[in-house]
Amino acid sequence: MTQPTPRSGPGARGLVAGLVAAGLLLVIAVMVVPALMFTGGGLLYETGTACTNTTGGDSVQPEPSAAAVNSIPANYLALFKSTGRKYHVPWVILAGIGKVESDDGQSDLPGVHSGANAFGAAGPMQIGIGGAAGNTWGGAPVHPAGEKVNGVATDADGRAVASVYDPADAIAGAAKYLLWHGVLSNIPEAIFAYNHLWSYVQTVLAWAAQYARGGYTVGPATAVVAQPACVAGIAQAPNNAAANAIAYAENQLGKPYQWGATGPDAFDCSGLTMESYRAAGIDIPRTAAAQWQWGPRIKASQVEPGDLVFFVGADGTVKRPGHVGIVIGGGMMIEAYAPGFPIRIAPYGGRDPVGFTRPWAHKGVNLGGQ
Repeated sequence: MTQPTPRSGPGARGLVAGLVAAGLLLVIAVMVVPALMFTGGGLLYETGTACTNTTGGDSVQPEPSAAAVNSIPANYLALFKSTGRKYHVPWVILAGIGKVESDDGQSDLPGVHSGANAFGAAGPMQIGIGGAAGNTWGGAPVHPAGEKVNGVATDADGRAVASVYDPADAIAGAAKYLLWHGVLSNIPEAIFAYNHLWSYVQTVLAWAAQYARGGYTVGPATAVVAQPACVAGIAQAPNNAAANAIAYAENQLGKPYQWGATGPDAFDCSGLTMESYRAAGIDIPRTAAAQWQWGPRIKASQVEPGDLVFFVGADGTVKRPGHVGIVIGGGMMIEAYAPGFPIRIAPYGGRDPVGFTRPWAHKGVNLGGQ
């Protein structure tokens, strides 16, 4: 969707036919073997482990080295496969588009992580949000999930927002676009609709064929730049202490999870909440269980930004929860989730929270008139 100059018509179709006939498309096998493309359980529909969206900090991973050129980041690979399975779109086609458009989110070109490129396309799948590309996404680049729009905008990971910069949302949007343009019956034409260049079609299909043969390696998960609409402004913090704690947590987005770590380069869940409140001038206990006991506890109906939300976690119980995040409003929290996941924004609803506490309301804390 990055270069929307139309080049359709019989002449263009004849060009593709000529390329295929001449053997210049590496992916001829992909186009002429429908059993490979549409049979569940094969290479094209392998699911792997579903990946919850990660939202990262200001840094973007650098361009891959020559040795890593065939690498697909682990979180993108999981999303390509799970999205392909959900929408019945060959995952290798989604992966080919992701590779060409943004090197699977690893490019720092304009529009990949914020704003738009010169044609008005945005996000890791470079979907049109305005300008020459048109607003294929529908609505604002980042908008509430419940907002009705005329486009492919999708909240694929349940974060309550549809963000063109969110890999899960963008890949799902791309799958919907390809379906609308007949990918299940004519793959090249659907890809041509995505970006109106037959050279683009050729390149995407070449990557797809390589991936279908298993010609890729799995790289580390990529971080994704946090979008302000997903973080700041979801709800007003009740005081400066809560606002400062949230601001500190936001600044850690994208850093790795490490058990026992309290920063500055990595955190575990309670290390992040402890350091967030330490930055706000409030000392709270070190572990999730101790933070839960320290309280004070509040009802779910009274939750405000800055409150802590607790879960049983992998090593806890209802009485001694093992996981904690910091509420930012709108049903969302910032958390250091688990090994392999960057510090991220995620919904806490639907995950059966044990309960909530309000550190700044502890009887030993003096807010100084905030």
